[in-house]
Amino acid sequence: MAAAASSIDRSGALEITQRLTEICGPPFARFAGPADEVAGRAARWVAVPGGPQAAAEVLRLAARHGLTVVPRGAGTKIDWGAAPEQVDIMLDTGRLAGIGHEPVGAAVAEVGAGTPLRAVQATLDRTGQRLAVDAPSPGATLGGVLAAGEAGPLRHRHGTPCDQLVGVRYLTADGELVSAGGGAPGLDLARLLCGSQGALGVLVSATLRVQAVPATRLWVSRPVWTPLEVHDLVRTILAARLDPAAIELDLPALPRPRRPIDPTGPAAAARARHPSMGGRADAPSRAGSVVVLLEGGPAEAVERAERLVSLLDGALVTHSAPPWWRRYPFGPGDTALRIEVPITDLHAAVYALRDAAGAPVPVRGSAGLGVVHAALPGSLPADRIASILAAVRGVLLARKGRCVVLSAPTPVRRAVDLWGELTGLPRLRAAKAHLDPHHRLAPGRLPGGG
Repeated sequence: MAAAASSIDRSGALEITQRLTEICGPPFARFAGPADEVAGRAARWVAVPGGPQAAAEVLRLAARHGLTVVPRGAGTKIDWGAAPEQVDIMLDTGRLAGIGHEPVGAAVAEVGAGTPLRAVQATLDRTGQRLAVDAPSPGATLGGVLAAGEAGPLRHRHGTPCDQLVGVRYLTADGELVSAGGGAPGLDLARLLCGSQGALGVLVSATLRVQAVPATRLWVSRPVWTPLEVHDLVRTILAARLDPAAIELDLPALPRPRRPIDPTGPAAAARARHPSMGGRADAPSRAGSVVVLLEGGPAEAVERAERLVSLLDGALVTHSAPPWWRRYPFGPGDTALRIEVPITDLHAAVYALRDAAGAPVPVRGSAGLGVVHAALPGSLPADRIASILAAVRGVLLARKGRCVVLSAPTPVRRAVDLWGELTGLPRLRAAKAHLDPHHRLAPGRLPGGG
């Protein structure tokens, strides 16, 4: 593929540009600019097709000339995962947008892949409905959320966005439009597009379940100081069977000044008597939080919140989310990690990460599922990151967990194993061979270089 692309001379490049312009329209096809890159790999052209048939034509054009294609949504997670081997055509899905006309009160909604998630929610809200999808990336499109395998706090009760798929339309590398779900076969195969970063197909639209907007949302917050305390609290919350919509954790990276806790108050008493505090004079001076979201009717939501407060010393109820809710703990330039582990071993994973890094690191995510994110400073050299990953993965392997590098500075991305042990690798490779045998879609983005 690289040889095919590099052999295109100037006249050939202009011919491809002209053909892309004919397919997409004059404003929607161009040579790529400095900002058009995927995980540091620069694109050659950008095409913004106006519908599924135009997108299929772009893919067929790429196939004829041996060019690679990488889909892009809003670009909020374009630096996640491995860099593709080559990006000839960046296929922008921004015009594959819109919400299908479903009857009012329908149990599902078909959404174009390029539709911003916030636009979907705003449209559904007018009829008192929502998607139970709350991915943290601001401005993300639904297609981008699915392609990156992204999920937010509501995954605790409703599953990930991929779990909520009931139908999908996507394009194969040869430009064939495939429909799956809704009575059509192949939904299990189509679900593999989730988290594939566009390397298995170009998502056109997805049909997901919708639900009524909850009448009441209450957040019950309890301060925490150690990972072991988190373990005990989550166990208590789950045992209470209060049907939480989310159980989220925020552990800060470094001690910071905070307002003193009333030494006679319940939070201070809870902290002092917790077994994890015994002999820990070096415990962080800034508390983290475990926050439980309860949704439902006004009376029963309040009743469940009161029951939970009675179980958790020092807990408070609010009608709004904490500032860190639906936000990742990492920023641009950090090495971003996702840790997945059985909830009984989440505290062990956090301690292992702290020990390997030599200091507390920010950890945030779904404590009720054992899926959290963490950030390592971008200033750490690649060999140091590699040693931290090896140590953490060693602990997780014995606990049937895993640690994935979501994004990282280019030197780190090139030097470390981003995925670690992957049990589903043979299935991914088989899907790649079936859907994209010539490796034209985002080559190198899948684990194992697929």
